[in-house]
Amino acid sequence: MEEIRLNKYLSEQGVCSRREADRLIEAGKVTIDGRRAEMGEKVTGQERIICDGKPVGKAAGSKKAKPVLLVVNKPRGIVCTTSDKDRAPNVVDLIQYPARVYPVGRLDKESEGLLLMTNQGELANEIMHAGNFHEKEYIVTVNRNISDSFIRGLAGGVPLVELGVTTRKCHVKKLSSRQFKIILTQGYNRQIRRMCEYFGYRVVELERVRIMNISLGNLEPGKYRKVTEQEYKTLQKLIEGSSNGPVKDQGRNNR
Repeated sequence: MEEIRLNKYLSEQGVCSRREADRLIEAGKVTIDGRRAEMGEKVTGQERIICDGKPVGKAAGSKKAKPVLLVVNKPRGIVCTTSDKDRAPNVVDLIQYPARVYPVGRLDKESEGLLLMTNQGELANEIMHAGNFHEKEYIVTVNRNISDSFIRGLAGGVPLVELGVTTRKCHVKKLSSRQFKIILTQGYNRQIRRMCEYFGYRVVELERVRIMNISLGNLEPGKYRKVTEQEYKTLQKLIEGSSNGPVKDQGRNNR
């Protein structure tokens, strides 16, 4: 029987994305036949695999779950992981969905807005992977009046010294004296906040309003809805040919 990497197996079983699987494995929350799993380990699916206290695949004794993709409006103060250090409320507990779902990427605790949640690991990977240049749109409010040079600076690419990268060029539009719209194709940790800090601005409010073709619309904070059939079909077309391999523009600005 063919072996595959454990993180990919967990992703295909709808447990979490590959990235989140790596975090769980590294944290010692995944076991194989009673022993702690190791990073990079391969499995066949015939093993007894436990992830974060729950059996997976054969060990669960159930068929593969029906695909789910939800649009969630995450409020401020809610985290996207169940292992948050300060034990803040998490989005899984917030929506109380009857089947196991997990976030596609993250919004930090103080950010709000559109979050996709799914049980489809490969779909999550294709949406999240920076090499696929999928758009994410945000509305950002800062602590002082916005200058034209600030907008040009954000759009032209910003050095994130702590991460050792420079952001890709992006679309930025001033909306009011202290608010702007920005469309990114990356998702570095606290990227927009770091970009603003580079120019001496502090983010006061940050809301994600779109991921690819899916928009937040009028969905109330703390609520969720299923994607429509048309949204799902369009999303599938957009991710055709997507890759989970290395980011292709390394030589320009990024990882």
